[in-house]
Amino acid sequence: MNGPPIHPANSRGRSRIRLFLGACATALAAATAMVAAPGIAHAATCSNQTGTSNGYYYQMWSAGQGSACITVGSGGNSYSTTWSGIGDFVAGVGWNPGSNQTVSFNGNLSASGGTSLVSLYGWSTSPLVEYYVMDDYVGSPPTAGTYMGQVTSDGGTYNIYEHQQVNQPSIQGTATFEQYLAIRTSPVSSGTITTQNFFNAWASHGMNLGTLNYQILATEAWGGGSGSSNFTVSHGSTSGGGSGGGGSGGCTATLSAGSQGSNWYNLNVAVTGSSTWTVTVNMAAPSVVASTWNVNATWPSQYVMKATPNGNGNNWGFTVTTNGTWTWPTVSCSSG
Repeated sequence: MNGPPIHPANSRGRSRIRLFLGACATALAAATAMVAAPGIAHAATCSNQTGTSNGYYYQMWSAGQGSACITVGSGGNSYSTTWSGIGDFVAGVGWNPGSNQTVSFNGNLSASGGTSLVSLYGWSTSPLVEYYVMDDYVGSPPTAGTYMGQVTSDGGTYNIYEHQQVNQPSIQGTATFEQYLAIRTSPVSSGTITTQNFFNAWASHGMNLGTLNYQILATEAWGGGSGSSNFTVSHGSTSGGGSGGGGSGGCTATLSAGSQGSNWYNLNVAVTGSSTWTVTVNMAAPSVVASTWNVNATWPSQYVMKATPNGNGNNWGFTVTTNGTWTWPTVSCSSG
């Protein structure tokens, strides 16, 4: 936002990728927070502002050069933007707080001059991290910091970068923090972002997130260009990684993410359709199950676990030791 470009300080390039720095950044600290009544479309907002509309969180920010506006749809989960001769602006809608939910989006981005992009963008605290999953862009996509590898997700390949910002504005005031980037090699204007896949990919390189703060699908543009965009967003379950769940014979087991560390993560399991079930968990070697809770477990082999009820109901979980592999296991359920 009102910080320096993502490029290292000694770079001569001035391209920006300073998506919103939250309520702590100077400009947003002076912004007006608003709550819109459900079902009522916003008028165009052309000044710095945050708020909620029909349960969705939205933000609008501009550095002041040129003009830019956002219009939030009556449902709260859609927005359109226009900009002209812009120095830097970013606007979008989403959730506060964010999560590892799967996000779907659909729309279009049209721009000329400068650089424009559409990303799933958010922050975490403890550690303080600013992250981006960039799916659409016009102009050269921004890159900075250290190239960490690639991840394949949702039909695309993304380049991963890590970059440190030193004494720059953040949601906790001026601070030193890491930026995690995932940049799609072939931009798309509609699709699905399986957020947990990116969290897992970053974590596999030691790029761990903490407690999630806000998360938005946002349009950003800088460099004097002009253009417009309009997008609708929605979210699915918090299942992700390898497989969200599976079932047969009258029951279904669904995975969702729990906490995680540098070489482990927790998965929660919810079984529906039966109270007498067997869930088979097939690990992605060399990751293994380290422990379980609220369930009886046996291991037919090192990478296969069978779980049955232990009297604590149909919600249980297990801890995975990654051994370098962050792909989630697959699960199947049978009743009887």
